[in-house]
Amino acid sequence: MSAQNGPGSQGPNQPGPWRPQPPRVQDPQGMPPQGQVPPQQQNNDRFRPRPQPQGAPPVQGPPPMQGQPVMQGQPVTQGQPVMPGQVPMQARVYAQPRFAPTVTQEMRIRAGMQAPAQVVTETPWTGAVRQSQPQTEPDSTGNIVRLVIAIVVLVGLVAGLLILALIGGIAFGVRLFALIGLSAIPLIGIIAYVLWLDRWKPQPKLLLGICLLWGAVAAVILTLVFSFVSDVALYMVGINGVPNVIGAIFQAPVVEESTKTVLLVVIVLAARRFFEGPLDGLVYGSLIGAGFAFTENILYLGGAWNEQQVDGLIEIFILRCLCAPLLHTTFSTCAGVTIGFAARKWPWWSLILMWLPGLLVGMGLHSFWNGSMTLLGAFPEIVNRIGLIAFSLIFSAAWVALGLVLRRSERMHTQNMLGDYANSGWLTHAEVDMLGTWKGRKNGRRWAHSFPGGKEEMRTMIRLSGRLSTTRMRVLAGIGGEQERKIERTELKQFSDARDRLLAASRRPAR
Repeated sequence: MSAQNGPGSQGPNQPGPWRPQPPRVQDPQGMPPQGQVPPQQQNNDRFRPRPQPQGAPPVQGPPPMQGQPVMQGQPVTQGQPVMPGQVPMQARVYAQPRFAPTVTQEMRIRAGMQAPAQVVTETPWTGAVRQSQPQTEPDSTGNIVRLVIAIVVLVGLVAGLLILALIGGIAFGVRLFALIGLSAIPLIGIIAYVLWLDRWKPQPKLLLGICLLWGAVAAVILTLVFSFVSDVALYMVGINGVPNVIGAIFQAPVVEESTKTVLLVVIVLAARRFFEGPLDGLVYGSLIGAGFAFTENILYLGGAWNEQQVDGLIEIFILRCLCAPLLHTTFSTCAGVTIGFAARKWPWWSLILMWLPGLLVGMGLHSFWNGSMTLLGAFPEIVNRIGLIAFSLIFSAAWVALGLVLRRSERMHTQNMLGDYANSGWLTHAEVDMLGTWKGRKNGRRWAHSFPGGKEEMRTMIRLSGRLSTTRMRVLAGIGGEQERKIERTELKQFSDARDRLLAASRRPAR
């Protein structure tokens, strides 16, 4: 982030090294205002600095820190000379009060304030005040409101899960614990893989928990409610229910995929900062689908146990939990990925539109699966089982491969965004190599672990580097406006502070 010359900041005058030029005010035609002497005819003696007494030591402020570029909006006295080795600073334009007389630049020029002989760059008391102020995130009030709403939603989903568990206990008795254990086997594997994908730039655990519970509780309840309402509506128009084939191929995909993935739209609109790319969409969508499959597996396993005893339970467990565990996960991922592509740089209304392509693809895959299983049911059992395993392996391989591709793309995107800060002087290119690669992060953590306090500071820098890459992309895309630039400045300050603490810790003698 390079500083640019603001309005009214002038360099030293040519005839002498300490003579600043006053700002010139011209009318739209390029002529000086009426009654003002042209700049080349003015007597500039009053703008000359006062000479210092003989032998008086020059008054100098603290030198600028090496490698620290000047932020936009840093205060400076208009017309000040630039000391040798000093980084030029930009003038600050102060906002005028709404209910006060307007002060123009021409009025300031007529007032003719004398520039000081030496620039005051810092004073002890203002620096101490700034250092003592607690660091607060911009827009902290909005973040608190979102956090409270997320906690309320999470509590509501947990309450719904307990109600479903109570109903399941009434229906299946103590066998419910065995059903939960069997259904949890594929769920644990999916969660482990998703968290591994999310390691590069972890998303809030609160949102991950909401996605999982939404699929396991809310989506299941909404699916049952909409299915019941549609059956009642068909009955009222004279249709006595939907045939099983029509329901499996058309009704189930439309209702289930809509109720599952609508949460993705809510997350990207309410917390877009945590839904910044297609990998985030894959993570959220996969957890929603895994939660839905978990509850659905309990219902299917429990029904088979009640009807066919242990043999039916084992057969359904092998088919659903071992041979085809990633179906709902794959279907829900489609909407998450398309929303994630739009969330990176498109306006908010495009996020809703981009939900539809992914939703339709997920519905199409779901319908294809149900239709294929219905068609294979007319063939011998061995053909049916081979077809089920083959289609399931295709879907599962596509989902796993997509996660790997998006994970690598996310790492390269982070490195690209951090490169902007390296080109502006906030980071070094060596730091980008360290923070933008898996090997670099691993070596950085190993080095920081060699002295007390370094490991935690390195973790902070790695976490902030991921947040900075998100913020930089939002700034480049024009998302968030000036508020996003404030967040960027805050995160850059936090990163610089963490780096200073890390270097200070590395110089402490080992105990």
